[in-house]
Amino acid sequence: MPWCSQRMQITGRGRQVLEGEAVEQDCSGHNSRTRLEQAVAGKEWRAGWSRFVFQNYQWLQAMVFAIEKINRNPDLLPNITLGFQIYDSCAVLHLSLLGTLWMLTGQEQGKHILNYHCQRTGPLAGIIGDAGSSSSILMARVLGLYRQPQISYFSTNPLLSDRDQFPSFFRTIPSDDYQFRGLAQLVIHFDWTWVGLLAEDNDYGQHGIQIMQIELQKAGACVAFSESIILSQADRNANHIVQVIKNSTVNAIVVFGLDSRIEPLLHEMLRQDMSGKVFIASEAWSTSALLSVPQYFKILSGTIGFAVYSGEMQGFKEYISSVQPSNIQKDIFMKDFWETAFHCKWHDHEILLGSWDNQTKMCTGFESLDSVSGIYNDVTSPRVTYSVYRAVYAIVMALQELNSCWPKRGPFHQGTCANALDFHPWQLLHYIKGIHFQDEVESRPYFDDVGNPVARYDIVQWQLGANGAIEHKTVGHYESSPPAGNSLHINSSALQWTGHMKIPVSVCNPSCSPGFRKAAKEGQPTCCFMCIPCPQGEITNQTDSVQCSKCPWDYWSNWKHNKCILKPLEFLSYEDPLGAILAGISIFLSSVPAAILGLFIHSKGTPIVKANNRSLSYLLLLSLNLCFLCSLAFIGYPTPEKCLLRQASFGITFSLCISCILAKTIMVVLAFNATKPNSAIRRWIGPKLSYVVIGVCTLKQVVLCGSWLIISPPFLEYNINTQPGIIIVQCNEGSSVAFWCMLGYLGLLASICFLVAFMARRLPDSFNEAKFITFSMLAFLSVWLAFFPAYLSTKGKYMVAMEIFAMLSSSAALVSCIFFPKCFIILLRPEINSKDYLMGRNSGQQSKSIENR
Repeated sequence: MPWCSQRMQITGRGRQVLEGEAVEQDCSGHNSRTRLEQAVAGKEWRAGWSRFVFQNYQWLQAMVFAIEKINRNPDLLPNITLGFQIYDSCAVLHLSLLGTLWMLTGQEQGKHILNYHCQRTGPLAGIIGDAGSSSSILMARVLGLYRQPQISYFSTNPLLSDRDQFPSFFRTIPSDDYQFRGLAQLVIHFDWTWVGLLAEDNDYGQHGIQIMQIELQKAGACVAFSESIILSQADRNANHIVQVIKNSTVNAIVVFGLDSRIEPLLHEMLRQDMSGKVFIASEAWSTSALLSVPQYFKILSGTIGFAVYSGEMQGFKEYISSVQPSNIQKDIFMKDFWETAFHCKWHDHEILLGSWDNQTKMCTGFESLDSVSGIYNDVTSPRVTYSVYRAVYAIVMALQELNSCWPKRGPFHQGTCANALDFHPWQLLHYIKGIHFQDEVESRPYFDDVGNPVARYDIVQWQLGANGAIEHKTVGHYESSPPAGNSLHINSSALQWTGHMKIPVSVCNPSCSPGFRKAAKEGQPTCCFMCIPCPQGEITNQTDSVQCSKCPWDYWSNWKHNKCILKPLEFLSYEDPLGAILAGISIFLSSVPAAILGLFIHSKGTPIVKANNRSLSYLLLLSLNLCFLCSLAFIGYPTPEKCLLRQASFGITFSLCISCILAKTIMVVLAFNATKPNSAIRRWIGPKLSYVVIGVCTLKQVVLCGSWLIISPPFLEYNINTQPGIIIVQCNEGSSVAFWCMLGYLGLLASICFLVAFMARRLPDSFNEAKFITFSMLAFLSVWLAFFPAYLSTKGKYMVAMEIFAMLSSSAALVSCIFFPKCFIILLRPEINSKDYLMGRNSGQQSKSIENR
C-alpha cells in the first residue's frame, strides 16, 4: 500500500530575527504547506529603537531552503511532505518557555494544557533551536521530559552534554569545551606564553577562562591577567580593563564574549588610542559583522580565532536572491526585512504609523536583492547558517531511517517499527541517537554519545581586503575527533600581521637562547624567568632549557656554551715555540761539553789538563753532555716509556755528574794533605778512589730510582682538573715521595761537594779547581732551590719547561764555572799552560803529586 501524503512539522526557532513581541501559533489547524503563522502583528519598540538582524533572517531562510530542497528530493521521505512553524523568542527566556509549550501543545498563550496536543497537521518531528545556550537549557529541561528531539544550531554550553539532565538534546555546533581547548592550542602554536584573558561575567565566559588556564598551564604558558566584562555595568567596566592591558606587557589577549558586549571595550581602546595587541577571538565574535567596521580595524587588525565550520549549501545563493514578497506572502518578517534592506516603506506601514510624506521612498516589492550588499547575501562562508542547514538534515535522516524500518526487524519491542504517520517522540529520538547520515558534503558519524557533533572549526583572521573592507579569511582549521586526536592546521603563508612581518611576540621574558638556562624569578609565574649562562663545561643546545648538561670528560663547552668541543691536548711539544726553543738550547749546550772534551783530548799533554785528573774530566764532560741531552726526554708527547724512564735518567745522569765533581774535589783535598810528613792519606791517593766515590754515589741513586720504578712507577696521565677546558697530557710521577727523594739526594751530593770544595778553595796550586767547583756548586744549588717554588706554582707544560730550564741552567753553570777558565787558558793563555809556570809557583814534590792525580 503506497504511503499517504502527510505534512510533517519541523518547528524552527530564530534568535532575534525581529526585535519585537513574540509571535504565537494558534490552534486553528490551518493546513498550508509552508506557512508562517502570526497571532500578533507589528513590532515592539524598546527604548525607542528596533533592529532587524539580517544574519538571523538568513538562518531562517536556510531552514526553509533545506525543507523545500528535501521535499523536492524523491529519494528522501517519498510521499511525505515536511512542513514547519517558526516562533521568535526575541532572546527572552520566558518567551522561550512559552514557545516551547506552544510547540508541545499547539495551544494559545494562557491555554497550555500539558500532555494535550491539538495540532492537526501531523506529528511534531523535532525542534530546531534555540540559538542561545540559556534558552536551550530552559527548553531542554521541558522537552527532555517528553523525549522530544531538540537540535540547536548555536548553543555551545558544555552543560548541555549532560545526558542525565538533557536526554533529548543534540546540537550541530561543538561544545565550548572543544573550542576552549582548541584556542589554547592556537595560543601555544604561536608561542604566546604570556597571555591575558577577558570574558563575560557569565557561565560562558568564566568557563572559558577556567579551561584556558588549565590548558595553558599544561603547555607551560602563563596568564598575565584575567578580567571579567561586567554585564551589569553600562560601559562593561571598559576603562578598568583598558588600564589593566596598558599596565601589562601582554601582546596576546583571548576574549570570550558576544560582539555587543565587547564593543564598549573596543570603543574605550579607540578613545585612548591603544593598539598593537593581538586578539584571539572565540567563535561568539570571530566573524562579527558588528565589529567588522573600519573604525575598529586599527585595534582588531590581525585578530585570529575560531569560527563555526563553514560548509557548502548548493543553490542557497540563488534561493535567497530570489526571495520576494510576492513569493512568500505569509512571511511575517518579509516586510520588515524589505524595508530595512532597501531603505523604503510599505504604503500600509506609512499610513499605519501616520508618517507618510512625499519624501518617503515607497517599496514596490520588485527590488532586486542582488543589488544589496551585506550579511544577508554573503554566503561565501555560511557558518551558523550551515549549522541550521545540517540540523534540518539530521532530523530528516532520522525520519528516513524510521520510515525505512522493516516489520519484525525494528528496534522496538518484539522487532516492531514506528509508524511514520503517527510516531512517538522517543521513537524518533532512538534514530537520532544512532544517526550516521551523509548530506551533500558531510559523510562522518554525526552525533556522539552526548549529542555533540565532530568538533570542527575554521581558523579565521581579520584582514583588510582589496576593496578596503574587513575580511574574515580562513587561514586554517581545527578538528577534535576521539579516534584521531586533536588536529590544528594553519596556513602560515596566509597570515597577515599588522606592522609585523613575523608572528607578534607575547612573552613575559624573551626565550633563553642555547647556552643559557632558565631560572625562576621569586614570586613570579613560571613564564617570567632569568636567563643564566651555563657554567664552564656545561651546555644547552635548545631554547628555554631548564638545566645545563655536562660535556663528556674529554669535551668542553665552546664560548657560546651551546656545543661540546673536543678538549685540546696540552704538552710540551717540539711544535710548540717554547718546546722548540728549549730543544734547540739543549742541543746547542750539549755540544759545548763535547767540544770541550775534544779540546781536552787534543791538549791532554798540557799541564792544565794533566793537573786536573784527565780521566775524571773526561767522565765529567760526558756526564754533562748527557745532562743536557736528557732534557730532550721531557719534550714531545709523553708516552708511557718516556714517563717511565725520563725522571730516572735525569736523576742518575745528574748523580753521575755531581759524583764526578765530588770525586775531583776529594782528590784535591787528599792530594794536598798527603804532602805532610808521615801522612797516612798518601796510600789513598789514586784513580781507584775516584771511581769508588763515583760508583758508590751513583749506585745509591740507581737503587733509589730502581725501587721507585718497581714499587710505584710513573705513568701517563690525562689531567682534566688542573686547567678547565684543557687535557694536560702529563707523566704522573707515581710516588711523589720517591721523586722528591731523588731530588733530595742530588741536593745532598751537591751540598757535600760544595762544602768540600769550599774548604779546599785556598789550597796553594796554580791550577786549583776547588774555588771553581765552589762557585759551580753554589750556582747549582741556587738554581735548584729556586726551582722548587717555581715548579710547584706552575701547571701543565710550563711545569715541564721549568724542570728542563733548571736542568739546562744548572748543567750550564757546572760547565761554565769548572771548564771555561781552563779553556780560556788553553786557547787564549797558552804561555801559562806550561810546566815552568806550574813549577815556578810550587815546590817540586807538590807539583809531582798533582801531576800524578
